[in-house]
Amino acid sequence: MSTQPDLFDRRLFQARRRRALKAARQGADFLLQTVADDLEERLFLVNRTFGTAVDLGGHTGLVSKAVMNSGKADRLIRADLLVPDPSQPLPDIVCDDALLPFKDQSLDLIVSALNLQFVNDLPGSLIQIRRALAPDGLFLATLPGAGTLTELRDSLTRAELEIKGGAAARVLPYADTRDLGSLLQRAGFALPVTDLDTVTVRYDSMFALLADLRAMGATSVLKDRSRTPLSRQVLLRAAEIYAENHSDPDRRIRATFALVTLSGWAPHESQQKPLRPGSAKTRLADALGVQEQKLSD
Repeated sequence: MSTQPDLFDRRLFQARRRRALKAARQGADFLLQTVADDLEERLFLVNRTFGTAVDLGGHTGLVSKAVMNSGKADRLIRADLLVPDPSQPLPDIVCDDALLPFKDQSLDLIVSALNLQFVNDLPGSLIQIRRALAPDGLFLATLPGAGTLTELRDSLTRAELEIKGGAAARVLPYADTRDLGSLLQRAGFALPVTDLDTVTVRYDSMFALLADLRAMGATSVLKDRSRTPLSRQVLLRAAEIYAENHSDPDRRIRATFALVTLSGWAPHESQQKPLRPGSAKTRLADALGVQEQKLSD
C-alpha cells in the first residue's frame, strides 16, 4: 500500500516559526489578530459553556485571550505549536498539531488559528481532534483557503517564466472551502459548517508583503520547493508585474487572504439529526401557501 508523500517540510516550518517568534515585529500579527477576534465572536454566540478548552498552536497568546474573553471556557490549555513563544509565559504544552498528545474524549473545545494549513495529513489531524473531543465537544478553526495570495503566485510565476523559461512553486497550495467541509464529514464531525471570509490587505510594494509573510513565519515550506533562491532580477520583475496587474489607482498593491472557518461537533445523541425520507408531516404546498397541482401522466 503506497502512502502519500509529504507536501510540507515540517522541520523547516519549525525553524521559520522559531525565527519569526524571536524576531517578533510589532503589528506583524495583524492577520492572527483578525482571526482571533472573529473566533471570539463566534464562541460568544454559542449557547453553552465548555469545561476544558485547548488553544492549539496559538502563539502570541491572541487566541487564548479570545477564548477567555468569550466567557465560554472554564479552563484553558495553551498548546504552543512545536516551539514556545519567547514573548509569552511558558505554555502548558508544546506539541505538534500533526500528532496530538490528548486522550480520547478528554476535551470540550479545541480552537486553532492559521496553523492547520501546514499539516501534511490534514484528514488525519482532524480525526485526532474529533477523537480528543468529548461527546458534544466543539472544534473551531480558521485557516487560509483557495484564493489566498493569488496575486503573489501569479506575479512570481510570470516573472520566473519570463526570465528563466520555467517556474517553481513558490506559494503554498490552499484547500477549497467545499473540500474542507468534506474533510470535516469524513473525520466524523456532526453538524459540520464551513464559511469563507475574504480579507484584502494593501501594501506599498510586493517586498512589504514578503516582509510580513516572513514575520508571520508563513513563507513557503514546500518539501519539493526549489533550493535556488529567486534572483534579484526575477524579484524586481515580479514586483513590476504585481504593481501592473494587482494595484489600485493610488498604486498600492492588493494581497488577498481567503480565510476559511471550520466548525464541527463531536457526535452526541442530543444533537439535531436529519429526518428520515418520507417522514414529513406538512405538505410543501401548504408551507408555501400555494395550491398543489398533480402532474399528468
